[in-house]
Amino acid sequence: MISTQSFKKFKPLIFLAIIFPSLLWSYQFINGSLGVNPIEKLMDNMGKMALRLIVLTLFISSLSEFKNFRFFIEIRRMIGLFAFFYVSCHFLTYIVLDHFFDITFIFKDIIKRPFITFGFLSFVLLIPLVLTSPKKILKKIGYKVWKKIHYLIYSAAILSSVHFYMLVRANKIEPAIYIFLILVLLIYRLYYKIILPRLVR
Repeated sequence: MISTQSFKKFKPLIFLAIIFPSLLWSYQFINGSLGVNPIEKLMDNMGKMALRLIVLTLFISSLSEFKNFRFFIEIRRMIGLFAFFYVSCHFLTYIVLDHFFDITFIFKDIIKRPFITFGFLSFVLLIPLVLTSPKKILKKIGYKVWKKIHYLIYSAAILSSVHFYMLVRANKIEPAIYIFLILVLLIYRLYYKIILPRLVR
């Protein structure tokens, strides 16, 4: 069994592996090798990466409850923060590069198009998770309050996966897989944390 202390040694490598795609895509965007529509490609890449990391965070949360996989808890916070980083990059690409800070248009777009609405709401729901991620904040607000706040990740995950599903016009297999995984992880959490304890009483 891998210990938490020994697993810490891999954190720098995991950090580099997660941040590398953003550096690569940024470089490709700057030198014009990101395809015919580089802005859309950059935005899509950042969004997909964010969703994958959100799903990975949920998976790690469930997996780390098992004794043999508790070492994964060591990277959950880092991956969660990286998920927000990629969501922010995705949103900033939309605001800055796609619409050049046209706030009026962006506001109308968020209200008018449902898939933009879902994506924006997902971004908003992730903000409390980031703000309460430091250990100092956890100590101040208490574990129970902190845990309730961090359940928002499931709502954010569902909204972001639906956002991706509605965005894709042709092959919807990939977004459907993400929705399925999120629902399975949510059902697992509800059963073992809420339903099962009540049945045992």
